Amino acid sequence: MSGNSDPLSPRAKLAVTAGKAAAAVSRAAGRGSGSVIGGRVALKLDPDLLARLATHLDVILVSATNGKTTTTRLIAEALGAAGPVVSNALGANMPAGITSALAGGSDAKFAVIEVDEKYLSGVARDTDPKCIALLNLSRDQLDRAAETRMMAEHWREGLAGSKAVVVANADDPLVVWAASSSPNVMWVAAGQMWKDDAWSCPSCGGVMQRPGDDWFCGDCGFRRPTPTWALSGDHVLDPHGSAWPIRLQLPGRANKANAASSAAVAAVFGVPPQVALERMYKVQAVAGRYDVVQFQQRDLRLLLAKNPAGWLETFSLIDPPPTPVILSVNARGADGTDTSWLWDVDYTRLTGHPIFVLGDRKLDLAVRLEVANQSFQVCETLDQAVQLAPPGRIEVIANYTAFQDLRRRVGN
Repeated sequence: MSGNSDPLSPRAKLAVTAGKAAAAVSRAAGRGSGSVIGGRVALKLDPDLLARLATHLDVILVSATNGKTTTTRLIAEALGAAGPVVSNALGANMPAGITSALAGGSDAKFAVIEVDEKYLSGVARDTDPKCIALLNLSRDQLDRAAETRMMAEHWREGLAGSKAVVVANADDPLVVWAASSSPNVMWVAAGQMWKDDAWSCPSCGGVMQRPGDDWFCGDCGFRRPTPTWALSGDHVLDPHGSAWPIRLQLPGRANKANAASSAAVAAVFGVPPQVALERMYKVQAVAGRYDVVQFQQRDLRLLLAKNPAGWLETFSLIDPPPTPVILSVNARGADGTDTSWLWDVDYTRLTGHPIFVLGDRKLDLAVRLEVANQSFQVCETLDQAVQLAPPGRIEVIANYTAFQDLRRRVGN
């Protein structure tokens, strides 16, 4: 149902107004966008507000360990060809942040919503989505999130019997197992660079066989489904076999994969691949990711990497040696306080780069780099690292709160 034919009740309107006021106070106090506190206040006054706000919208949910913020932005851009879109573009992806986003979308036709993996089932239950995009599952925030197979099982139970079209990555066995409980799945061959969380079968626990790009379980027969959409080099292949060129301002193979999944989602709502992909070209950066900023007369490219899979993808897109690289790692609540994941990252890929280390957990990272036989310098501040870095554009890679710290420091 589209069009604002279901006006909000007085209680819901009061909740929305109070939430917006709380958000405004938070912004005025310099505490960020205010979307989370605004949503919390609104939901306190009307616990069913998220469901009420979603009733007039065609809702698309996007969930994954990596790439969900960027893919949400690409889908929102593509669907803009078919009508007004509301989205949680800044990445507040739990129920409070999502509620705040939808409260600003009274005139929208589509809601494109990034959802934290842990909350997908609940948000899907509340918002009755028309489409759900599932990109990947890998280890992340080990102190907070469930082990990956448990997360896949949580998704699988939540998707069982869902009326939504599920657009799912055929190359990630965990995603395939989770999505297979849904009666209406559109498989996308989006690729999987990080495979270390998918060597055992999520269905039976057997050893996965992975010849080339294929995969299957020799014990129970669980195997890669046949995709109807595919990323092929610099093109998206649609279900008719037509190849559509991907032209993005965002770098790297991972973003081409995000674009392929986004094109498949857009097609569910009647937006042709050519139109969808052309609109995606407008996206230059996403919540600061990939931005090139000037700081102390130097160009810095800001890159977010939160877990082993994300760091692997990021290493593949940085400029070659001797480009200087700044690495910054925190372990605050939003990052996950367990930094054992650093040992899963292959830092030998940075050989030849001058490396500078920052962040709350810079010494943890330094030990890891020492073991990987890398040359590096530990720095107290971004300013110091930039001053020590040799000439040329600097690649800055940081996990979540470290990335936000750096953005504030460079005024981005």
